[in-house]
This record gives sequence, C-alpha cells and structure tokens, in this order.
Amino acid sequence: MRIGFLIFPGLTQLDFTGPYEVLARLPGAEIHLLWKNGEPVRTEHGLALIPTTILEAAPQLDLLCVPGGPGVNELLTDGEVLAFLKRSAASARWVTSVCTGALVLGAAGLLQGRRATTHWMSRHFLADFGATPVEERIVVDGNVVTGGGVTAGIDFALRIAGEVAGREVAEAIQLGIEYDPEPPFDAGTPRSAPRAIVEQAEALAADRQRYRAEQVARAASLLKDLPART
Repeated sequence: MRIGFLIFPGLTQLDFTGPYEVLARLPGAEIHLLWKNGEPVRTEHGLALIPTTILEAAPQLDLLCVPGGPGVNELLTDGEVLAFLKRSAASARWVTSVCTGALVLGAAGLLQGRRATTHWMSRHFLADFGATPVEERIVVDGNVVTGGGVTAGIDFALRIAGEVAGREVAEAIQLGIEYDPEPPFDAGTPRSAPRAIVEQAEALAADRQRYRAEQVARAASLLKDLPART
C-alpha cells in the first residue's frame, strides 16, 4: 500500500500527522513524504518535516493525500504541483485531502462534478472548482475522499483504513492510538461555537482568506476550458 502525502511550506501539521499516524499503521503501508526537493519543509508554526521523495521520483501511489494550511494559497497556482497531482491521481486507487488540501485537488481539476468538503471557512470556494460543497466531516465520492478541517483528518484516515483493510483493522488502529475524543468545550464548528468566537476566528483569518479568494479565482480561471468530468 503505497501512500503519498504532499508536504509543503505552511501546511498545518495536524492535517498531515493525524492521518499519517493512522495510515502508517496499516499492514504493509509504505509512506512517501512528497515535495519538490529534499530540503526540510516548515509547517505554519515552524515544525520541520523532511521529504522522503521528490515529486519527479514519486512511485505509482495507491493513495494520494493533500493536507491543508495557509501554504495552500501558493499551491493553487503552482503548475509543477498541480501537474504532479493530475499524474498521480490518474492511477491512484484513492485521491484524498484533509482540510483546505481539497482546494488544491480542485485547482488540479480533480473535483469537477464531485461532492467534497473542507474547512468551514473555505468550503464555499469548492464551487469555484466545479465541486458541490458538503457540510460533512468526511465526504466520499467515488475514489475521492475529502475530510473537513484539521482534526477531521483522523476520522478520515480511519474511514480509509476500514475501506482498505477492513473494520477490525481500523478499530484496532483506533484503539492503539486511543482515539476517544471528549473535548472540554462545544466550540468545534460555527454551529456550536459562540458567535463572538466565530467572529474572532474570521477576523484573525481575514487577510489569509482575502488572498485565498484571489488565488482561487486565478486557479479556477485556468480550469474553465477543461471538459467536465464524466
């Protein structure tokens, strides 16, 4: 089971490390951390990740996963990355994303005509790429699986583990990582969080979201002449 995670400057580490912790426990898993070169990649808060495989040397993958984070904004118009994703997705059994990694799949033309989800702040952008935004934690459409924001990556990976290796294996992995969340606050979605907290989060992200909107528009314009997925 060859699993490839795209890592990039400015990714949100839990988008990657959450599903990594689950999928790396699959029997026979072979994990590749993919980037343009072998230099350490810094996450949005400075954690250094070391790529294991450069994009041009990546093997054929069974599962391709794109995490999200602020660095997604730059990837939306990165021709080298988008071309790699198109090539890899053509032969992958599963094409997946966590959080705003879905926007990168969209920019690569991989979500046209599909249902998909992403972080609540960016879910509406999916429509620009011809996808149907869905307010769910995990969305499966054919061989494309998208997870919601950040922590949804763990749920998403357990769902994949169950599909790939069966429920008992997935349950054993869940038990092994003692994934039994009991958050102390009911503020995990805009539906349940106090309105003042939602507004604070939106204000803190305003500059990033404005730039993201510009990048989505640029990326979507490059897809306008592509045929719809059949």
